[in-house]
Amino acid sequence: MIVNTKAIVLTSVKFGEADLIVKCYTEEGVKSYMLKHILRSKNKKLNKAYFQPLTQLSLTAVHNNKGNLNSIREARVHFVYTSINQNIIKQSIAIFLSEVLSSALREEDPNPNLFEYLQTTFQWLETHDHVSNFHLLFLLNLTRHLGFYPEAKNINMKYFNLEEGYFTDFKPVNLFIEGEKLTSFKSLIGTNFDILDRLNFSVKSRQLVLNDLITYYELHLPGFKKPKSQDILKDLFKK
Repeated sequence: MIVNTKAIVLTSVKFGEADLIVKCYTEEGVKSYMLKHILRSKNKKLNKAYFQPLTQLSLTAVHNNKGNLNSIREARVHFVYTSINQNIIKQSIAIFLSEVLSSALREEDPNPNLFEYLQTTFQWLETHDHVSNFHLLFLLNLTRHLGFYPEAKNINMKYFNLEEGYFTDFKPVNLFIEGEKLTSFKSLIGTNFDILDRLNFSVKSRQLVLNDLITYYELHLPGFKKPKSQDILKDLFKK
C-alpha cells in the first residue's frame, strides 16, 4: 500500500555495503524501511543525509503491513534543523533521545497525539537555546503517552515509588526516590518547555534525575534497554 506520511527518524543502520535499515516513527506508527543502494546512489529523491537522528521527513512509502521491511519511494525534509546539526549539546541530546525512542516505541498502530508531541518538542529543541534540561522533561512527559506518567495527587509525600508510579509517605520496599533527588524530580512535574530555563539543576542533580528516569522506563517498559549514549550525555554536561 502506497502512503504519504510524516516521519521522524529514530535509527539508521548500515546493512551490507550500500544499504540502510531505517526505523522511523510515522503518522502510521513505528515503521522500518530497507533503503537499497542508498549509500552509493545519486537519487535525489532518497538522500542518505536525510536519515540522521530525529530528522523530520515527509515520505512517500510502501507499507506492506506483513511484518516485513517497508520501502520508501521518496523523502524530503519536512522541518529543517540548523542548530541541532551544529550545536554539540543539541546533537548529543538528539542521539540520546533517538536511542531511547527506538527502544521505547514499538507500536505499529497510529497514535496522533504521540506523533504531535514528538514533532512539536523537537521543533522546540531546534528553536531554543536553554536546553540542558530538555531531555529530562521530554522523558517525563513521554511517559504520559506511554501510559505510566507519575500519579501526582499526593506529590507532597516523602517518597516516589518507581515500581508503582505514585508518591507515598510509606517507604517502599523496592526502588524509590527520596530527599533531594525527589525535590528535583518533583520540579519537572507540571513544568512546560517554555519555563525550562527556570529549573536550576546542578550537574549532579541532573545526572541523578536522568538515572531515575531511565530506571523508571526500565521498570515499566518490558525489554527497554538503557541507552549507551547516556554516558556521553553525562560527560558532556560535566563541561
